[in-house]
Amino acid sequence: MNFVQPIRDIEKIVEVKKYLGNKNKRDELLFCFGIYTGLRISDILPVKKKDVYNKDVFFVVEIKTKKSRKKNSKYTTKRRIPIVPELKKLLSVYCQNIKDDDYLFKSRQGKNQPITRVRVYDILREAAHECGITEIGTHTLRKTFGYHIYQEGKDVALLQEIFGHSAPYITLRYIGVNQKAIDQAYNNLNKKFKF
Repeated sequence: MNFVQPIRDIEKIVEVKKYLGNKNKRDELLFCFGIYTGLRISDILPVKKKDVYNKDVFFVVEIKTKKSRKKNSKYTTKRRIPIVPELKKLLSVYCQNIKDDDYLFKSRQGKNQPITRVRVYDILREAAHECGITEIGTHTLRKTFGYHIYQEGKDVALLQEIFGHSAPYITLRYIGVNQKAIDQAYNNLNKKFKF
């Protein structure tokens, strides 16, 4: 599995949003939903119109791997997610022509099924390629959310709580802050050692 990075450049985020919006409104909403909520793709895909339409917040049951000796044991926690005004605007336009029980990110295959994680990856990979972004994956949306929340206030404890990480260094590594610092250190050394 490749390690993916957040999209750090706001202009690139706008470029990807615009590219997806011109191609498919569902995919544009998917991208925005991910970067505005910070949820995992596995928690985004089951969302239905009735869960989020005309609401200021919604609740999601996150299913994540329990960190214990038992492999593949799972537990659930309910999380309150605010719907920011920009996302609310996108939802109000997109949801006008779909039924309450429809999945937001509905597949064209079969009856009322969400798209797959693989399809999400393909959508993001194509958009990234068109916009000149590398190191993309389904976690890019969640990492982009985290990276920009962190840059706003440098509050790693807040992000640690949002993501459910056990330690601040895990959160910083996850959102690529440590990698950015490492890359900068190498670049600084390169500038210093110009021979």
